[in-house]
Amino acid sequence: MNATMSPENVEHFPVMLDKILSIISPQHGGTFIDCTFGGGGYSKALLKYPKTEIVALDRDILVNSKAKILSNKYKNRFKFFNSKFSEIDKISETKNAKAIIFDLGFSMMQMKDLKRGFSFNSKGSLDMKMGLNSYNANDVINNLNQKEIELVLNHFGEEKNYKKIAFQIVNKRKIKNLNTEDLVELIGKIRRKKFYSKINPSTKSFQALRIFVNNEISELIYGLINSIKNLKPGGILTVVTFHSLEDKIVKYFFKTYSEEKSNNSRYLPEIQNVNKKLFNLPQKKPILPSDKEISINPPSRSAKLRYVIRNENKFYFPQDLIDKFQSFIDIENIGLKL
Repeated sequence: MNATMSPENVEHFPVMLDKILSIISPQHGGTFIDCTFGGGGYSKALLKYPKTEIVALDRDILVNSKAKILSNKYKNRFKFFNSKFSEIDKISETKNAKAIIFDLGFSMMQMKDLKRGFSFNSKGSLDMKMGLNSYNANDVINNLNQKEIELVLNHFGEEKNYKKIAFQIVNKRKIKNLNTEDLVELIGKIRRKKFYSKINPSTKSFQALRIFVNNEISELIYGLINSIKNLKPGGILTVVTFHSLEDKIVKYFFKTYSEEKSNNSRYLPEIQNVNKKLFNLPQKKPILPSDKEISINPPSRSAKLRYVIRNENKFYFPQDLIDKFQSFIDIENIGLKL
């Protein structure tokens, strides 16, 4: 079987499937980790290769039924865990993986389920929980103070009108708790849609709330770190991102730990391995979807694929990654009080 496969033949459209399969070579067999199972597109494609074993993770309990179908069909080759991918290192079945796949886009199943509050067309109380959450978007907009809401909208949505929107949220909720329709209407009055634009005025604010509610930045950072523990030498880590902050984190991690680092002091032998690479970086620029894929699946137009190959150097904790993005982690930690 060839290491490429037409996305049209897969029930759920996994972004840049052909390119990922070409990179990770499933035709030679091995254990593959699908960290974002979703509709099961990547897992299904990998299971078509008879020598593969797949371990899939997803925090969304609503995908369990799809995973169960694969578990029954491939009893000895497919295992599913309802877990956040930041906890990948706690799952023994994920050890010594040949490749690990992250697709950081939220699924169309989540978007189309209007009860979950991801869509601008949703009605009633805001939710936006991907699964295994301790609070939702309704808790955020109706309980955080104005400054905290500003931080969320500015840093996670890059919303230029973040101060006006935060002010109006706090002002309007004095009358009643805001729901999805209220928030969309509020933002629409501040950011009137330009007649030539296809982008909803609420896009950036909804993105910011979704990232905050699901701790997406912390999840990504610790998911990357813990996945490296599970890759065997020569194993490949692939990540598909969909917005600039995600890509910035992945790019920094791959670049920083694919280059020789100088030791801070020759008198500190306990950290003598900090000048070692963790991976090889085959190419610095991201891989982008083809025009054909974008025409078939328009949401893929913002996708970027990056990958690295784990080397034989001993793992050490990549503290620089935490330090670099600590300010974003601190903002997410505001949610601990909800």
